Amino acid sequence: MLKFEQYARPASTKEAYGLLQENRLATVIGGMMWLRLSDRTIPIGIDLSGCGLDRIEETDDAFVIGAMVTLGQLENHEAFARMTRNVFTDGVHDIIGTQFRNLATVGGSAYARMGFSDIVTALLPLDTWVEFTGAGTMRFADFVNGGAARDVLERIVVRKHDYRASFQCVRNSATDFSTLNVCAALWDDEWHLAVGARPKKAKFLEGDDLGLPREFTPDELAAACERARYLNYGTDRRASADYRAELAEILSRRAILTAANQLDVESELRLAAEAAKPKGVIQ
Repeated sequence: MLKFEQYARPASTKEAYGLLQENRLATVIGGMMWLRLSDRTIPIGIDLSGCGLDRIEETDDAFVIGAMVTLGQLENHEAFARMTRNVFTDGVHDIIGTQFRNLATVGGSAYARMGFSDIVTALLPLDTWVEFTGAGTMRFADFVNGGAARDVLERIVVRKHDYRASFQCVRNSATDFSTLNVCAALWDDEWHLAVGARPKKAKFLEGDDLGLPREFTPDELAAACERARYLNYGTDRRASADYRAELAEILSRRAILTAANQLDVESELRLAAEAAKPKGVIQ
């Protein structure tokens, strides 16, 4: 059973950060969906629900997502889904159920960087940045690799681009954790690829590490997918390391090809509008 000796609901992230630094055993409370499953006593539980971090704001160049925004809120945000080609929606719609997603927070999922996370894999290949009270702003990929320990995550910022992107995963059953997940995104003429549920935390490939030009040949695609195959994979009750390696190559190819074949957003909206027009009635 999870127990708290003290409960704090600060009015600002600065106050929350101070409480976190005063006691190394203090813990920030997100949506409490995974934390509540632990069996321990926490000296101070810090609730961020009073800090005004539960909104999604659209600016001229980015979507700014408060850390207390729920998965459900972001999943159903039409403008964000349209810009990011539904990778977040595709990544979360099989997570447990609607009630769960309406309580679990984007910030809690992103900060925890859990190996099974679909959220981390969906956000990594986008132009995603995170804002902390103490450490300031950093690229999400740098944070996933180990930055900003014992800090308060305030916002996740996804910068606007003409994305081509696709999220792919395999689950043993509906609502189960992903056996493996992959997300590919093309923006600013460069491909970005994340492979998660390895079952270790997601691995991010871009630039020379991925070696995939904007317009690629079949051989270049095969080489990039092979790089995904030879990442380090582990074995658990869902799959063996060898099976995950096979999946990584297949899902990477599928994600990249799906993204590469997408039209720009304006063209897709225009075609959708034309398809929705009433057809003439034949007398």
